[in-house]
Amino acid sequence: MRTDTELLEQCVKQLVGLTGNESTARKAAQRLRSITKSIDEDEVTAEAGVLKAMSDPCRLTILKLLKEGELCVCEITTALDRPQSSTSHHLSILKNTGLIKERKVGKWSHYRLSEGAIIDIMNLAKILTGR
Repeated sequence: MRTDTELLEQCVKQLVGLTGNESTARKAAQRLRSITKSIDEDEVTAEAGVLKAMSDPCRLTILKLLKEGELCVCEITTALDRPQSSTSHHLSILKNTGLIKERKVGKWSHYRLSEGAIIDIMNLAKILTGR
């Protein structure tokens, strides 16, 4: 494993090759190393998992359905016009990433959004697509 100094010097070397200026490259490399150190890899992995779960059209449709309130799994299956096994698979992924919560009522499972921030993310995605 390379030391921090070795990583910094490699970064400087790469940036000098691109910019042609060692002073500018060294400042940029130090800044980049500082930023890189501040990023928590476990946090990035967890966040990527959430975004990946939201990136599937079927799962995003489920989230949009749940935006209107809690629904039973049978209602979600009917709305999606998909097999129950497929719907359950997508619900499981959303639940495992913390996007939705499940509430059991007898033999039925009811789902809801876990928090309002999910609606904010969906609204931002809508804004970014220009629709």
